[in-house]
Amino acid sequence: MHANGDDFVIVDCRGEQPFINAGIVRRLGDRNRGVGFNQLAVMTDCEDADARLMFWNPDGSTLDACGSATRGVAWKLMREMQSSCVTVRTERGLLTCKQAEDGLIAVDMGDPLLHWADVPLAREADTLRLPLDGSPAACSMGNPHCTHFVEDAEAVQIEARGPEIERHSLFPMGTNVHFVQVINPERIRLRIWERGGGISSGSGSCACGAVVNGIRRGLLQDTVAVECDGGSLTVTWNGAGGVSLKGPVQSVFHGVWEA
Repeated sequence: MHANGDDFVIVDCRGEQPFINAGIVRRLGDRNRGVGFNQLAVMTDCEDADARLMFWNPDGSTLDACGSATRGVAWKLMREMQSSCVTVRTERGLLTCKQAEDGLIAVDMGDPLLHWADVPLAREADTLRLPLDGSPAACSMGNPHCTHFVEDAEAVQIEARGPEIERHSLFPMGTNVHFVQVINPERIRLRIWERGGGISSGSGSCACGAVVNGIRRGLLQDTVAVECDGGSLTVTWNGAGGVSLKGPVQSVFHGVWEA
């Protein structure tokens, strides 16, 4: 499936023992010899939700949150259950997903984490203005986010700056990197370098992290249209509580993996 070009694979292991490991993920994630994806989501049975999700990057590392794949799983479950509301359990907790009136899928991504140790950072620092060039802001949506506010997002050399910031010593677990141009308080242009994945045409958790940091800086209203390379998302946060993410998802193909 994909969400604004942010492609992901869903492996349905409900009713059986999960078999996914880092080696299989790397093989599946190879765009020349496998399927290729920005993230992989594994669905398993769950006693207190419609499914439990685990997320992987194509390099075989895991992550706690993926807004695009969460919406994709919700889309799949809604059609199976003939329901407009489902719940999924992730490392972020129990997430509620709904089909909006416009047909888009909305998910409550949980509360952002703002303390330096929760991002995490390697040492104590003000997450609103990090001691890095450009004074970016940081937060966690279950994965780390570093947001640079720039005059012209199109002019940023993401291929050079993204990996340098991702692997900076301030981020012991690496970080997603955003370059945000504020068009007006209700609209931003977002370009993304994903931790463990590289340039992405769209990312739900990155859109959430970027908007949270923009609101914290006093640059944005509580509902923001986020223009990614691949399309638009809507993020809502009132400064407390969970962050709402709404956007499209589309099924591309399904198949059977022959290991």
